Order: sequence, then C-alpha cells, then structure tokens
Amino acid sequence: MISFFPTATIGFIVLLILSNIFMTFAWYAHLKELSSKPWWIAALVSWGIAFFEYMLQVPANRMGYSVFSLAQLKITQEVITLAVFIPFAVFYMHQPLKWDYLWAALCLLGAVYFIFRT
Repeated sequence: MISFFPTATIGFIVLLILSNIFMTFAWYAHLKELSSKPWWIAALVSWGIAFFEYMLQVPANRMGYSVFSLAQLKITQEVITLAVFIPFAVFYMHQPLKWDYLWAALCLLGAVYFIFRT
C-alpha cells in the first residue's frame, strides 16, 4: 500500500482534478452554451478548452506514474472524473441528482479496492 499521501500523490491528484474540470467543460458545456451554433464551432471551442486539460493531465500522469501503477492511475482518474462530473451535471447543466450516481460511485469503489489491494 502507498504511504500516507506522498507529495507526488497530492500534486498528481490536484492536477488531475483541475484537468478533469477542463475536460468536463470541453466535452459537455457546448451542449448548453453552444447548442444553437454549428457543431464545428463547438468542436473548435472544445479543442481550445481541451488544450488546457492536456497541459494539466500530461504532467499529472507523469507525476502520478512515479507513485502509482498504470492501472492505479486510470482508476484514480475515473474516480476523479465522476467526482467532477456529478457537481457539473447537477449545478451547471441542471440535471437531477440521481441514485445512479451513487451506484456508479460504489462500482468505482470496488474498482479502487481491486486495483489498490496488495
């Protein structure tokens, strides 16, 4: 098991959270903000936002790979993605909060258990 949050782990998690915020906006905000525009404008805006996602995600994964295995990196990213997506869906996109989010989170907890067990 990993010692209690080495510096690389904290930096990796912070960068991945920020990266996922950009990713979520790049992937989904155009559905609300640019729905009346042609798809290619939404794609260009999304690519512009995704640039900042990658500027955070690439160093995050390099930092995280010094502490985690590749599979652990991926599962950590998925947990962060869900943690960022739910508030985005509820507060920004005005989607109803559903029990399905809890069930998805529980499935991810199972994934975390299996990937991080020693």
